[in-house]
Amino acid sequence: MSLLDINNVTITFGGLTAIDDLNFHVDEGEIVSVIGPNGAGKTTFFNLITGLSTPDSGEILLDGESLIGLDPNEITARGVGRTFQNVRLFPQMTILENVMVAQHCRTNQKVLGPIFRTKAYKEEEALIRKNAEEVLGFFGTRLTGYRLNQPAFVLSYANRRRLEIARAMATQPRLLMLDEPVAGMNPMETAELTELIGKLRSEWGFTIVIIEHDMRLVRDVSDRVVVLDHGETIAQGSYEHVSTHPDVIEAYLGRSAGDK
Repeated sequence: MSLLDINNVTITFGGLTAIDDLNFHVDEGEIVSVIGPNGAGKTTFFNLITGLSTPDSGEILLDGESLIGLDPNEITARGVGRTFQNVRLFPQMTILENVMVAQHCRTNQKVLGPIFRTKAYKEEEALIRKNAEEVLGFFGTRLTGYRLNQPAFVLSYANRRRLEIARAMATQPRLLMLDEPVAGMNPMETAELTELIGKLRSEWGFTIVIIEHDMRLVRDVSDRVVVLDHGETIAQGSYEHVSTHPDVIEAYLGRSAGDK
């Protein structure tokens, strides 16, 4: 069953077409990787789904309901969580607070609860903390124990990446979107996160879309790979299919002189 449907979506910036009549879908429980050379439109694609950009035409549906025109926080509340290519944390907040604040879209207490510290507010705050600790526990000792009360800025780059994924998990998404999750990581860190991405589906039940340049990760986690170039889909299918597709090879390496 399809969870996300993108139908004939186009967006231009100053006369430049970033996404051109794109059709895309993700089935419930799938892990789909979106790859392509720099400038292919991958981050714009994520921004369209999460409400940071609005298409000029076409439709974006989650469970058959349109996401177009909704604010990013409303899309998060609908069940879409994401990370960013450049890590975006609250550096002065603690690791625990970064994950707790992500659950704001799931809270019921408004202004009066926090002001008067009502019983309902305290109970909800305790639940939020418990949920945050559970999410952070997924990453083992890297983000738990004494680290819970450390400010986010003290973390290593790889652990900042993990924390951003934890924050997206805490929004309780149905669709988890990871923008270059292993960028800047060494081979050992990449292998560890590759394994964790598989567990995000098998243990947490997330449907996942990944933008990634690391082809080992793409190969090891993807049910399906979609290749974008200049905002258009040029190939899709298994990793084996797209990695040998002539249009994909040309997009990454260029056309040889003999092919002209």
